[in-house]
Amino acid sequence: MIEPLRFNLVSLLLDAIAADRRGDSSVPQKVVHGVILSFVQVEEYKRKLPLFLYQELFEGPFLAATGEHYQREASRLLQECGCSSYMEKVLQCLAQENLRSRKFLHPSSYPKVTRECEQRMVGTHLAFLHQECEPMVAAERRGDLARMYSLLRPLRALDPLIQTLQRHMERVGLERVASCMAMNGVNVNVPQLFVEAVLEVHTSYQELIKDVFQADQQFVSALDKACATIINNRSNIKQPCRSPELLAKYCDSLLKKSAKGISESEVEDRLSQSITVFKYIDDKDVFQKFYSKMLAKRLIHSQSMSMDAEEAMINKLKQACGYEFTSKLHRMFTDMNVSADLNCKFNAYLKAGGIDLGINFSINVLQAGAWPLGQSAISPFAIPQQLEKSVQKFEQFYQSEFSGRKLTWLHHLCQADIRLCYLRKPYLVSLGTYQMALLLPFEVTDSIPARDLQESTRLSEDQLFKQLQSLLDSRLLYCSQEGPLTLTTVLHLNKTYSNKRTKFKITAVIQKEAAQQELEQTHNSVDEDRKLYLQAAVVRIMKARKVLRHNMLVQEVISQAKNRFSPNVTMIKKCIEALIDKQYLERTPNCPDEYCYVA
Repeated sequence: MIEPLRFNLVSLLLDAIAADRRGDSSVPQKVVHGVILSFVQVEEYKRKLPLFLYQELFEGPFLAATGEHYQREASRLLQECGCSSYMEKVLQCLAQENLRSRKFLHPSSYPKVTRECEQRMVGTHLAFLHQECEPMVAAERRGDLARMYSLLRPLRALDPLIQTLQRHMERVGLERVASCMAMNGVNVNVPQLFVEAVLEVHTSYQELIKDVFQADQQFVSALDKACATIINNRSNIKQPCRSPELLAKYCDSLLKKSAKGISESEVEDRLSQSITVFKYIDDKDVFQKFYSKMLAKRLIHSQSMSMDAEEAMINKLKQACGYEFTSKLHRMFTDMNVSADLNCKFNAYLKAGGIDLGINFSINVLQAGAWPLGQSAISPFAIPQQLEKSVQKFEQFYQSEFSGRKLTWLHHLCQADIRLCYLRKPYLVSLGTYQMALLLPFEVTDSIPARDLQESTRLSEDQLFKQLQSLLDSRLLYCSQEGPLTLTTVLHLNKTYSNKRTKFKITAVIQKEAAQQELEQTHNSVDEDRKLYLQAAVVRIMKARKVLRHNMLVQEVISQAKNRFSPNVTMIKKCIEALIDKQYLERTPNCPDEYCYVA
């Protein structure tokens, strides 16, 4: 019965639905719906192609008519509206057509209608929409961006929007970091400003991606790439990236006792946030080098705010990079615990022998391979007579406990507390061993030439003048001579010294040249460590693979090293050549581009 009426019937149905689109309330919706479903019902018991008649007679013409309607509608709207208004209208049309499908059509048609509308109103005009992404992202118009995302996602046309957002995030982040770096030299905490700027950018755009783009993984990935670019950017290509150093200094400032006005819970939160920055750093081994040096200073000089916080931070780094990355940091902690036990045993040893040292004396015994202790500050040194007995007795005790082990005293790292009793009120001063050795001779005289102080301490001239300058700057000593210190300079004890604080610390003078030299030494040390790491990686790979072509070997080495640093191909080539010279590898005779492992 349908066949003779098909053309007229379909035409009437299409006219009724078109009238409904125009808002005509007189359309008999139930009747239209029933007639449309009759195309399905006449063949619903056929097992093969039960929807064939529905699709052939009605759905095809309906989709074509729908497409034509929305093509005309899109052209009209584009002439009348701007992009923002156009997107709103398109979303309204899509929502209305979705409801209309549910009023009139078989469920199998719902997605087809949506695709047809999207293609006509969005797909045909992608160039127009994509060119509007730039101003929308630049102004961060969240409503428009959310609408743009809703329209582009079904057509898998998000790439231009993603790329535009990534460039915008990079630009904003680099500008904020550059403004922080511009303050270098001003009396501000640059590491803190740097980390806070990066975290602010990360948090801000993380929220935007969650709210606007439904935490779409493609946009999350764009944020990750942008943050990596921001953090690993080098303003001067000839200079190393400063991010690892700045992050290590930021962590150091949080973990030191001097971190005032911050509760332990706040420290914990900020350290957790610092791991967010750490994960984006390419040169994690550079961070490790700086962090381990600063940790060593905190542990040796008892400057840690909390040992629990120190251990928690190491565990965070371990979770991010694995045990190997933090193994030396754990060994440093072990040394401090072992040293605490040693001090208890040493005190028991003294008590059992009835030995009185005359001073409070404690030590830290450190494993040479675990602690990043530079050798630049080591100078010849004769320990003061007041310390000789303590040192001798500890060496005797240590040899009795661990025969065969050798102790090397690192006097430049030692600290002392001395009491000043020659002034109107007593003061307790914390200072280095070298400074203490230079002050002790003033117990018996008020004035001493620098030459005599050098003879008694055997310090190098450079170290002597640096330590004396710190005592002059603190005003415990003074000299009448103007200009730089010389061996003929006479130092005088300042008997009129006064200070509001009865307990204070004297730090050594750190010259800019020395700080820069230490920075260069750190980076040179990292380069040497990288060479050894790469050589070990090459040997591991070749031992497992036996024979491998050059490009494959380089790719596998890069893959193994990427979690610690980004090795350049030139360095890998040099490491391979070094291993050939050491006879770990050899080139295949008939293929110079191939290596084989030498057992």
